[in-house]
Amino acid sequence: MHDKDHTHVRPWRMISRRKTRQIMVGNVPVGGDAPITVQTMTNTLTSDAKATIEQIRQVEEAGADIVRVSCPDEDSTKALKEIVAASRVPIVADIHFHYKRAIEAAVAGAACLRINPGNIGSPERVREVIKAAKDNNCSIRIGVNAGSLERDLLEQYAEPCPDAMVESAMRHIRILEDHDFFNFKISCKASDVFLACAAYQQLADRCDYPIHLGITEAGGLRGGTVKSAIGMGSLLWAGIGDTIRVSLSADPVEEVRVGFELLKSLGLRHRGVNIISCPSCARQQFNVIETVQLLEERLAHVTTPMTVSIIGCVVNGPGEALMTDIGLTGGGRGTHQIYLGGGVAHRLQEKDESILDHIVKLVEDKAAQIDAETAAQAQAEAPKDGPNRIEAA
Repeated sequence: MHDKDHTHVRPWRMISRRKTRQIMVGNVPVGGDAPITVQTMTNTLTSDAKATIEQIRQVEEAGADIVRVSCPDEDSTKALKEIVAASRVPIVADIHFHYKRAIEAAVAGAACLRINPGNIGSPERVREVIKAAKDNNCSIRIGVNAGSLERDLLEQYAEPCPDAMVESAMRHIRILEDHDFFNFKISCKASDVFLACAAYQQLADRCDYPIHLGITEAGGLRGGTVKSAIGMGSLLWAGIGDTIRVSLSADPVEEVRVGFELLKSLGLRHRGVNIISCPSCARQQFNVIETVQLLEERLAHVTTPMTVSIIGCVVNGPGEALMTDIGLTGGGRGTHQIYLGGGVAHRLQEKDESILDHIVKLVEDKAAQIDAETAAQAQAEAPKDGPNRIEAA
């Protein structure tokens, strides 16, 4: 349930997160004991500020904590100032090769620069980019990718491999450290799940900087979700990862949704309704699949953490309901059992009210109750300086 932590009696559910430094991406903390953040990236032309802002607004509503935009040319960095001003979440500027774009993005208000210091050019250019980041309170993400490793490393190792990726990462780390810059996080992405996981595991052993997790170019919505869940899920379960981006050939909103579902499944973040439902069979006493599909649509606006079980018959329904805030178990002759807080509450007769309307009302009422209790508790416990934007969940 939303308000109970059972790890003291179920230690096998406990995840010990890797100890890292903490940096700030705008007003969002990353690393340390901060909640794991969910990122995505726009796919509009950044030079089209209106379209980019609209897409950022959509992913903000879906729950994105940080948004990255590509800055391949001067028109993009010129639009960045307007985009940053309109965004409610920190903006990361994605930079490749051209050091001037990085400087322009930092000046325009980007909260973070995604770069590879080794690709920026001469040492003087690297110094200029780092100075711009320092002057504008801008963090950096070192973004190592198996598909764009340095030529000498490919010659040394013959192909992209974990050792080559981590060596590239450590080179870039040393460049920033040599310039007394420590406000950065790092990623070691690959489209191959085995390669990415092995690289991230090695990187986690080699440094204490915050890690940005991702399986790059994972594919479409279904395949990419599965690859990301296997790769990032195993790393998160091992305590590795401080911010994540699910890379899908799909609407960025879907990346955010999948990211939160991934974190929710491991108990690392809680946002919205977590529906536990059976696949249905001949025992079902109502149409489970249709009910769940419609519930997901009608409850998409609820951001309050909550668990709801929708089970078609009495075989597993009562047991699942014990661990949920709201439960529905199918019964005969159109009469179903409702559970609240793990206990039997009342029966629902379909002739009097639809299952869908009844569950939606119960969820919305419970969400209002939880929100009121949370607000009262936060007001009583809030420090004088106020909380960070991201709530620990």
